Amino acid sequence: MSSRDELVWLDPGPGAAGDPAGEEARRRAAQAEEQARLRRRVGAIRHTVIVLSGKGGVGKSTVAVLLAAAAHRAGLRVGLLDVDIHGPSLPTMLGVESAPVVVVDDALVPVEADGVKVMSMGFLLGNRDEAVVWRGPMKMKAIAQFLADVEWGELDLLVVDAPPGTGDEPLSVCQLLEHPDGAIVVTTPQEVAITAVRKSVTFCRRLGLPVLGVVENMSGFVCPGCGLLTEVFGAGAGERMAASMGVPFLGRVPIHPRISSACDAGRGLVAAADQVVVEAFERVAAPVVRLAGRREADGATPGRG
Repeated sequence: MSSRDELVWLDPGPGAAGDPAGEEARRRAAQAEEQARLRRRVGAIRHTVIVLSGKGGVGKSTVAVLLAAAAHRAGLRVGLLDVDIHGPSLPTMLGVESAPVVVVDDALVPVEADGVKVMSMGFLLGNRDEAVVWRGPMKMKAIAQFLADVEWGELDLLVVDAPPGTGDEPLSVCQLLEHPDGAIVVTTPQEVAITAVRKSVTFCRRLGLPVLGVVENMSGFVCPGCGLLTEVFGAGAGERMAASMGVPFLGRVPIHPRISSACDAGRGLVAAADQVVVEAFERVAAPVVRLAGRREADGATPGRG
C-alpha cells in the first residue's frame, strides 16, 4: 500500500485546487469537526490503557489480547485497538481477519470478537500480504480516525496494542487521547530485551503517562504434560528492571503451548490455557480491572475517571 487513495475511509481532506483562502477555511473546518468527533467518541470511553514495549517479539499483542479477555471476564465493556499500522496481528489472533468492516452513518463499526469490540488496520487491507508504506503524518491520521471515526460506543476500558518502540504510533495515541490512564510495559527475561524496554518506561515518564506495571512474558516454559516450569530464557530481569526504575512489577507469564496454538487458531480471547497461565494473566490484569471498576448489575456506569 503506497498511497492514501487505496484506503477510501482515510479522507485526505480538501484538495489544493481552487481559492487558497477558501481551501484553508475548509481545511480548518474539517479539522475542527474531526476534533469534535474525537472528543465525543473518546468521551464515551471511561478508561484507556496502552500496551507498550521497546522491543519486538516479546509477546506484547498476546498480553494485550489476554488483558482484554480478563477485563471482559470481569464484566467490563472492553474495546481492543490495534495501532500497529505496518504489522497488524490482532485480527488473526482473534479469528476475525476476514470480517467485513461496516460503515453506518459515516462511522466504522468495530468488529466484535467474543464480546470485545476490535479495530485494526488489518481489517482494511484487501490483501493480507500488502505492505503499508506510510510516513509518520499518514500513520497519525489513520490513528486519529481509528478514534474519531469508529463508533466504539460506551466502553469501560479500551486496550490499545501499540507496535514496538517509542515512535509515531504510541506518541500519536498519547497525544490524541490527551490523558490515557496508563501503560502496561511488556518484556522478556533476557537482559538484551531489558535494555530496549527500559526506554519504554522513560517514554512514559516524558509524556506523563503512568506506568501501571511491567509484565515479564515468556518467563519459563510450562511442560503441557507434567507441568514442570523450565526457565528457557532465564527469569527475573523484568522484575529487577521494574525495581530499579521504581515502577510496579505485575508478574511473570510463562510460555505455554496452548497460548500460542490458541492465538494461531484465532481463539486468543478464549485461550484454554493451563491454570498457572490463567492465574498469571489475572494478576497482570488486576490493576487494570481495579482501575476500570466493575459495572453494576443494572448496567449503570460511573463517569469517566
